[in-house]
Amino acid sequence: MLNQLLIFLLEALFGLFSLTLLLRFYVQFLRIPHHSPLSQFLMVATDFIVRPARRVIPELWGKDLATLLLAWLIQSFLLAGTQAIQGLDFHSTIRTTVIEFGLLGLIEITRTALHIILVAVIIQIALSWLNPRHPADALLDSFTQPLLKIFRKRIPRIGNVDLSSLFILFIIQLLLLFLTNIQRGVSGLF
Repeated sequence: MLNQLLIFLLEALFGLFSLTLLLRFYVQFLRIPHHSPLSQFLMVATDFIVRPARRVIPELWGKDLATLLLAWLIQSFLLAGTQAIQGLDFHSTIRTTVIEFGLLGLIEITRTALHIILVAVIIQIALSWLNPRHPADALLDSFTQPLLKIFRKRIPRIGNVDLSSLFILFIIQLLLLFLTNIQRGVSGLF
């Protein structure tokens, strides 16, 4: 019972913080305006750790690599902490354990990024049907536009219905299945 409580607290705190860092990276990557409430929240919630990390971790091609690496590290530590609480015996070498949790953290960060896009597309679809002029539509559009425009060029509208969102959802589901299989494979290696 105590182990389950500790795992829940660990996943809630570190998982949400890793998600916040990943959202910050995504907002900066897409150059979403800083005046949006989401951008302001993400900056305030993560500045205490991102600013010092930027002194050590440089940008890469104009992208905030420090935020992405912090999200990955926190996710890797979360996975290792969860396994330690569950009683996993780290009988392998430190190097092997670090590589395993590093790879699993990378997979989990990728899955989280795909879930962010998935949720944004689903909310955008719902808003387009219920309230097309909702204030959040502009923010969601900036999240999903880079992917949707790829499909909108190739898939024509059918009766004024945009099917590109359905293709994005389908591809994300396939990628999530693929990542689950990779995760099982990585877990089985070590």
